[in-house]
Amino acid sequence: MLLHLSTWPEIATRLEQSKAIVIPIGSMEQHGPNGFIGTDALCPEIIANHAEKSAPDDILVAPTFNVGCAQHHLGFPGSITLRPSTMIASMLDWTNSLVRHGFEKFYWFNGHGGNIATIEAAFSEIHAQRSFDPRGEDNRPGLTLRRVNWWDYKSVETLYKQLYPTGHGMHATASEVSVTYYAYPDHQKSDVEMSPKIAPVGRIGDAVQYRADFPDGRIGSDPTQSNVEDGRKLVEAAAEALLKDIARF
Repeated sequence: MLLHLSTWPEIATRLEQSKAIVIPIGSMEQHGPNGFIGTDALCPEIIANHAEKSAPDDILVAPTFNVGCAQHHLGFPGSITLRPSTMIASMLDWTNSLVRHGFEKFYWFNGHGGNIATIEAAFSEIHAQRSFDPRGEDNRPGLTLRRVNWWDYKSVETLYKQLYPTGHGMHATASEVSVTYYAYPDHQKSDVEMSPKIAPVGRIGDAVQYRADFPDGRIGSDPTQSNVEDGRKLVEAAAEALLKDIARF
């Protein structure tokens, strides 16, 4: 079930059955010469939507929170970022809006490593707000917040290591580019040459330093390996893992 394609009576009925919601969250940043700028938002969205189509009654998916913390990518045209404080405030508003309707379990399905610290800080802010509320003894329902990175599922990790034993990388990875190619095959870039074949690795600082150290945007990766069929395998594995994890959640 997709929140943005539902009516309010349908959501009211859904809340009688389940108070959990999956929120894909990502980023809008460069992903090297052949990766889409929206990759980190698209990956969790693609996987969550695939899971929803497989089992529409088992999962409720929110609209994608598609701009995150990516200041270090601003040296590349098209990248968009939020300040950590802005992202925290936005996550707080999203959560409070849904809590007001009766949601209690929030599964933030993440596609960007640079979001992790800010997501966890947002969780602390949300819990602090509730703890400082003088109505703390009013028998309010509980609130459960969880962050899961799509690439951390064991089945997904095993698969991408098999598919890309070398050159998987840390940013603009072969696996994430494949996921987006699977969903948008007409937009895949199959004729882009990269030099060096496997990108360098190093630290991440500000946008000027990042552009100087990683001229084409990649870190440790060779995404020329990416393809539609690999993307299908990764999406199916991740969607299956997501449904199992949501059932436990």
